[in-house]
Parts: sequence; structure tokens; C-alpha cells
Amino acid sequence: MIRSTLLAGAAAAALHFPAPVLAQDVQVPAPSEGEAPVGPVTAEPMDDPQLEGAEIVVTGFKRSVDEVLAGTSVVSGLELARDVRPTIGETLARQPGVSATSFGPNASRPVLRGFQGERIRILTDGIGSLDASNTSVDHAVAINPLTADRIEVLRGPSALLFGSAAIGGVVNVIDARIPRRVPDEGVHVEGIATYGSAADERSANAALDIPIGSQFVLHADANYSKTRDLEIGGFILSPELRAEALASADPDIQALAGLRGRLPNSGGRTSDIAAGVAWINGNNNAGISISRLDSLYAIPIRYPLDPAAEAEAVRIDLKQTRADGRAEVDAGDGFVDQVRIRGGYSDYEHSELDDTGAVGTTFFNKGHEVRIEAVQSEKGGWGGGFGAQYFGRSLETVGDEKSLPPNRTSQLGLFTVQTYETGKLRAEAGARYEHQKVSADADATLGNSDLTRSFDSFSGSAGASFGSRAFRVGVNFSHTERSPSAEELYVNGPHPGTQSFEIGNPDFSKEKSNGIELTARASGDGWSFGASAFHIWFDDYIYEAATGAIQDDLPVFEYRQGDARYTGFEVEGSVRVGKIGGMTINLDALADHVRATVKNVGPAPRIPPLRLLGGIEIQSDAVNGRIEVEHVTAQDRLAAFETRTGGHTLVNASVSIQPIRDHEEVSVTLSANNIFDVDARRHASFLKDFAPLAGRDLRVTARMAF
Repeated sequence: MIRSTLLAGAAAAALHFPAPVLAQDVQVPAPSEGEAPVGPVTAEPMDDPQLEGAEIVVTGFKRSVDEVLAGTSVVSGLELARDVRPTIGETLARQPGVSATSFGPNASRPVLRGFQGERIRILTDGIGSLDASNTSVDHAVAINPLTADRIEVLRGPSALLFGSAAIGGVVNVIDARIPRRVPDEGVHVEGIATYGSAADERSANAALDIPIGSQFVLHADANYSKTRDLEIGGFILSPELRAEALASADPDIQALAGLRGRLPNSGGRTSDIAAGVAWINGNNNAGISISRLDSLYAIPIRYPLDPAAEAEAVRIDLKQTRADGRAEVDAGDGFVDQVRIRGGYSDYEHSELDDTGAVGTTFFNKGHEVRIEAVQSEKGGWGGGFGAQYFGRSLETVGDEKSLPPNRTSQLGLFTVQTYETGKLRAEAGARYEHQKVSADADATLGNSDLTRSFDSFSGSAGASFGSRAFRVGVNFSHTERSPSAEELYVNGPHPGTQSFEIGNPDFSKEKSNGIELTARASGDGWSFGASAFHIWFDDYIYEAATGAIQDDLPVFEYRQGDARYTGFEVEGSVRVGKIGGMTINLDALADHVRATVKNVGPAPRIPPLRLLGGIEIQSDAVNGRIEVEHVTAQDRLAAFETRTGGHTLVNASVSIQPIRDHEEVSVTLSANNIFDVDARRHASFLKDFAPLAGRDLRVTARMAF
């Protein structure tokens, strides 16, 4: 279900140092005069004074919408209905500072500021996905975007209190599986249905909330999606690999150069059901939910250009049963204003199947996470909060292609954020201590020896901003220490998903970084502008390097440590260029870029190149229309084992109709994506040379609530 509980223009309302708590389900009107919206602005974007001084919660402590300069996006309402895809990565790929791993249409994680894997966190209502998606890019995230009310993206140091692994940022998918309000209706029903032509995508989600008396709510939702093999805009192989295939003396290899049209072995189907109950009494509430996710999806084929090697058509059969709980207690007017508790438990497994249906490797993952937060009362300009978080995971792999020993990870974190405001100055500081223990059992992958590592990590961030609602500048400083993951320490074996033989290092030390981020925001009558620039210095940065060796017919990649530097920027703005009758015409644009280098080695791998995106949007109470052009430049800064990725330009258009006045939750959205059917590939993808993005895709999405 998708609810427009926050409009896209409210994206500015996130905190420099937010704690991952649940956002209250408040209705927020369109952005007011002087507010700096992020992304496409809403109808009458600068003329509604109702929002001035309003307080909302966006994955963090309560703040006025004009207070914050952090790199933040909120995707909700019509924007989410237009952009929603089967994966979180593709759903968010148009947001500033965001790319995607694009490992086929069913396994795509977000890439934030060039970071992926262990350096970003993907959450559902503030708690981790508790799956095995971080172990490999071919493992899908066990969170379904169809269930989202909204999706929040935090980039940079503002995300540090989510954990030391969040140096790149955090993606938080907010749903209503544990209800936050008692419906006014006897039964509240929401639904969304989508059809996409490129993959013959059919998806639908339905949810209902039933009030029991005045304080209890029952919730249930279910969804189903199915896709065929993806239609693409050109050849399957990249130009470099096509040339190599055509130069082969083997006719079967030569034939690979002509493959085009649809991407073989890329379809899938997913079903997801959930039930929950909540008690709601003013500012106090508590509830639980149980959900079940089943997905069977195919991984696009990585065609070998060696006649002696065989292509693998792998499918992944994924299952997750999950239980979640939440409680929020009003603590009165003392030092602490509110106490929040959030927890989750997951029993996850997936099996990797060959083209005969035989199981090659199975992953078993049991995980749990609990977070307790105390929100301080705001007095005398001071505010903030503090809390604790515990995470535990047990992972075991079984099968012929096993590359990890049975391992366990436990992590205890203590954190605080403190804020102070006086006049035009706002200052904030946050700190986190983390104790992590990683242990692995003796088996063949480790030479039959037990290994246990413990780490104590300290991370902190401090920043200040100065100015008014019309113009504000700020600076953030951050220090992070990240403990290596079990995969980075203990992996030792073949990995078919990335076509590599991976070797970890159990002697790794902590990865440390220091960063600075500069921000600026300005706004006026009918226009807004925001920019951020960052630089991060890494010590003992963990990366993969090709050794040149071959093992099990796969190239060997070894995890190593070294110094690294990340530099980048994000710029975005919007302007109202006119009004015609009841329609407002807005122009918006964004640009983002990252440059990353491993010292004495060369460019870091899979870094997205410069991207430019601009659009024109016509908005009214009943109809919103948009045309946008996205240009991604070629990536020529390559790691030793990478190939060049050509640039591309995508043209997209959409129109959203709201047939019932003042009822924006009922809409029909028609969109045409990649209108000119171009060949597009993302450099951040391991599979970019074998799996282009979707070609021309005509979509229709209908949503309703009553």
C-alpha cells in the first residue's frame, strides 16, 4: 500500500543526526513559502503558509521542516506510485546521490554516494532487513516496495547513528503493518495495482485496517507480483564483449554477439502476506506484526566467452518469516519526553537452483534486532536523545558452492545525539559506541579451525548551520569506525553470482574514516536550491582486488585493506516558471557525482559516473504531468578488472490523474520510461556487461483508499 502521508516536498525535514525511529503518521500540507523541497515540487509549491513551523518526524527526532540541511529524500504519494518497481534499488534510482546494483530486474540494492554492500543499511521501519542480501549482489533484499507508505533516504554523516556500517547512508522503508492510527471508517482499505510492459510485470497489493473499539486496530495485507524475461533496448552483451565474441573462432561464441530483444532468465514471482495488531492511546502505542515473503526469481546469465566453459541459468528460491514489534510511551514533561522500542526477528533461507531445478547452495540466516530510544524534552534550546541497539545474526551455507563457514555476529551499540539552537545558529553532535563479535566454526573453508574476532568501535559526528529560512549554510564533520563483516573476514570459495573465487582475511583491522560535508540551501517565492559536497578519508579501507590467479575456473578476488578517498557532490533545484489557469509549471534539475580512489592502487570499483537529470512538471489539483531527461556520462575511471561503461540518455514521461477532488490517495498514473528504447547500463552493477536496464517500458499504476 502506498499512502501520501508525507508529500515529496517534505524531504527537507530530516535531521543531521537522526536516530532510526518510526515516523508518526501525520498529514503534511504542500511545501510553504521559503521551504526548500527536494525533487519535484507539489502543486502550488511555494504559496501555502500552513506548513510554516510545522513539526514532523522523518526517520529521526522531531524537527521543523526548515531546520535541516542533511542529504535527505522522501519518496511518497504520487512520486512513489510513479517510480515503484519490484526492487528498492530501481524504485529509488532517480533520487539524488542514488544509483543501483541492477543485478537483473529482481535483485537490485541502492547504491548511495558510490557505497554499497556493507557500507549502507536498508531498513524496514527502522530495523534491518535481517536477510542475506549483504552477502552478495545477486541476493534480493527481503523488503517489498509495494508495501511502502513512503521510503526515506539519508545520505552521509546524518545516517551514522544507524550503525557504523551506514557510512554511505540509510534507506528506510516505512509501512503500516503495525498501525499508527485508528481509522475513522469501520474498515479502511487501500490498494495498488501496476502493469509494466518491459517485463510484462503484473503486481497488486491490498491492505485493510479494522478498528476494534476506540484503541485497537487489526491490520492485514497481501501482495503478488510476476514478471517475464525483461525486454531490453539493444544487445545483451556490452559493445566490448560483442567485439570479443565476434572475434572468436567458435561459431557458438560468435552467435552470442547477436543476442538481443529480451534478457534470458530474468523473470520472477513474489508473494507477501502480513497481519498485525496495535493498541493506540494518544501518544502511547504498542503493536506487533508477522509477515511471510516468498520469492522465486532468476538471475540473468553471465555468458562465458570461453568455449570450454558453460553458461549457468541460476534461480533463487527465497523465503522469509518475520515478526516485528513496536512500543512508544509518553514519558511526560521531564528530561525524557518519549521512550520508543522497536524489535524484529527473522527466519530466512534461500536456495540457489540450477537450470534443472537442483539445489546448489542454500543459505540459512536467523537474525534479530532491538532498538530502544529515549527522546529528550526540548528545553532552553537543548534537545536530542539517547539509546541502545542490539543486533544478532547466525548464518550457515550448505552445498557444493559453499564459500562461508557457519558464522555468528553480535553487535551492541550505544548512541546519543544532542542539539542546541540559539538565534540563527543550530549545532548538533552525535556519538556511537559499538562492540561487535564475529565468530566462525571450524570447517574446510577455514582449514578446520575456529576463529573469533571482537571489535570496539567509536563513531561521532558534529555539525552546525547558520542562517534563516531563506538561506542557510552548514558544515558536518564525522569520524567512523567500521568492524569488518563475517564475509570480509571468512569468505573462501567460489561465488557464481559474481563469477569470482573470493578470499577474505581473518586478520583485518577496523576500517576508519574521517569526513567533511558542506551544505547550502536557499529558497524564495517559487524557487529552491540545495547543494552538498563531501570528502571522506579512509584508513584500512576494505576492498576487493583481482590477484590474476584462477581457481575452480574462476578469477580469484582477494579482500585487502588500504587507504582510500571519496569526493562527491549533489546539487538540486526547482523553480516555478508560470501559471496557466489552475495549473502550475515547474522546472527541476539535479546532478550528482562521486570520485573514489584507493591509494597506490587506482580507482575504486563500480563507482557511478556523473549524472544529470532535469524535468518539467505541470501540476494541478486533478492532473500532474511530467517529462524528464536523465543523462549518465561514460565511466572511464576503471579498476584493474573493470570494463568501460558507455553513457546513456533516458527520456521519461508520466501523467497522474486524481479523479476525486481533495482525495489524492485515489489516482491513476500512466508513464513511459526509456521512450527511445536506448541501451543503458549502470557501472555500479556486477552484471552490467551481460544485463542492460529495461528498454521502452509503458506502465499504468492505479491506487485507491477508502
